[in-house]
Amino acid sequence: MPTLHSADPQQLRSWLFASASQDALAFRSLYDATAPKLFGFALRILRKRELAEEALQDSFVTIWHAAGSYQSHLAAPMTWMSTIVRNKALDILRRLDEAVEIDASQFDGEVMQAMQDQDAKPDDALQLSDEARSLARCLAMLEARQRQAIGMAFFHELSHSEVAQQLTLPAGTVKTWIRRGLEKLKTCLAHRERP
Repeated sequence: MPTLHSADPQQLRSWLFASASQDALAFRSLYDATAPKLFGFALRILRKRELAEEALQDSFVTIWHAAGSYQSHLAAPMTWMSTIVRNKALDILRRLDEAVEIDASQFDGEVMQAMQDQDAKPDDALQLSDEARSLARCLAMLEARQRQAIGMAFFHELSHSEVAQQLTLPAGTVKTWIRRGLEKLKTCLAHRERP
């Protein structure tokens, strides 16, 4: 069974591209290699095992159907898949009407560090900081398209024009969404920091 230790980004890309052609065996290999880390990531955000399992399942359904849209020049496979997991987890939080807060740079750093830590176990994910949970809650309160634009700009480090191209929208629209989304995040985080 492949593991994240043995699956380099090129191997993950290969499985993703094969999955786009409905290769169930490649998809199973992709799942086996990445599910433990992605589950830990979902658990960091949701803090409940059953919700993390739901997010992971929904994410892999999306990965199976969206594998053909994966663009390797924009993001590493784990980055692309973890973005899907994050969005599914935040959707679950929104559905549950749970408020979410986050310091974006700290959250991104902690999440990426956890994703790269080969020895981290899913239970280690429960140690996520209060600030990261706060950012997750505030991100979940954004409109889906705002969250997507911000995610592409900050998680994938795309310029505003690159985000606009990916979303097939005018650059001015994307800039406005990102600016307004960041203002909402700032306001949300400021309210949560008050005693």
